Amino acid sequence: QRVYGHPHDLAALRALPGRKYILTNAPRAYTMRVLGALGLERGFDGIATIEDMAMFGDLRPKPDARMFRRLARRLRVHPARCVLVEDTLVHQKSARGLHMKTVWMQRWLRIAPWGGGGGMPTRLTANPGYVDRKVSSLRQLVRMPF
Repeated sequence: QRVYGHPHDLAALRALPGRKYILTNAPRAYTMRVLGALGLERGFDGIATIEDMAMFGDLRPKPDARMFRRLARRLRVHPARCVLVEDTLVHQKSARGLHMKTVWMQRWLRIAPWGGGGGMPTRLTANPGYVDRKVSSLRQLVRMPF
């Protein structure tokens, strides 16, 4: 299956204020291939992949709070000044514990596990207390500053 990017995504990334970093549990080579296919490799100030998440001889991938703290220190920014845009709630819960702001990205539709909507895709509507915002596109992020 081919992966395609959209020019409006790169434009939205460029319109967002502040520095933008990719933080992924995927390997660097895979991440670079995906970003290249999407045309987003120039949309970020840096990338932290699974290879960057070793601490004390062990891997500490998302949602490990120690890794979040270490990355913030490396970037010379307090976690409370960071915004984690993520589609995985457990990662957001951990980030919230460090006082990071959180945005739940729901770009892709999900099938309701209870069979609601006659098997049709539906967005998850519950908003956990540790989620500040919920969006379905990068353009929405530009319109909702923190």
